[in-house]
Amino acid sequence: MIKPKKKLGQNFLNNAKIISKIANEGNINNDDIILEIGPGTGNLTEEILKKKPYKLIVIEKDLRLSKILQEKFGNSIQIINDDILKCYKHFKYNAPIKVFGNLPYNISTKILTLFTKTENLHENYKKFIFVFQKEVAERIISNENSKNYGRLSILTSWKMRREKIFDISPDNFFPKPKIWSSLITLEPKSNFKILKNENTLEHVTNIFFNQRRKMIKNPMKQLFKDFNQIALKLNINLEVRPQNISKQKYLEICEIYESLN
Repeated sequence: MIKPKKKLGQNFLNNAKIISKIANEGNINNDDIILEIGPGTGNLTEEILKKKPYKLIVIEKDLRLSKILQEKFGNSIQIINDDILKCYKHFKYNAPIKVFGNLPYNISTKILTLFTKTENLHENYKKFIFVFQKEVAERIISNENSKNYGRLSILTSWKMRREKIFDISPDNFFPKPKIWSSLITLEPKSNFKILKNENTLEHVTNIFFNQRRKMIKNPMKQLFKDFNQIALKLNINLEVRPQNISKQKYLEICEIYESLN
């Protein structure tokens, strides 16, 4: 058994039943192009191949694992030995692709945020089937007025429909992590509010949720000179907290912010 690298956040899924369930969530057919992030030793890769997709590309940063995958699968997969954070923009095909990933805990939110900000997301991606740390999964699927609601929920719901499928016990990984994981599916929307700059929503929500325990008067002051007038226009109570503002309202704040800058 190859020793996982802690610095790369490697925890390999080794329960065949769970791996099969994850693969099934992709509804893979023979014209699908599949991208798998961080395949590790190839347990999920093998299950995806059984479903006979048109093409399977895997991105593995660890050269040791890339060599193992090459020996195991040969020409049946395309292996890219690279960092997903550097090459995620390169995957554009004639049809939207499906993406699988048992994501490294230490960079999972960064990976998701990068995909969320991708131009023409729904034209390039059909579905994301990702395993996250359970705590992160709860933040992704949460709604306003809950303790887990924040930047991640707002950013992902902007362009994607989100669903938690099931939780995964630490016993199903090697090495065994201290925390539970969850399987999440995300499907890009074709209709969503267009912003001039893909980074505006991230910028605005950063300002609000850096002070999540305080009233929103301060972040509104940071964003707007005439914050009182804008709050009236948006029908926002300046005495509520960031987790009490709906996702739609944050997008409206972004629209006004862009119109003034």
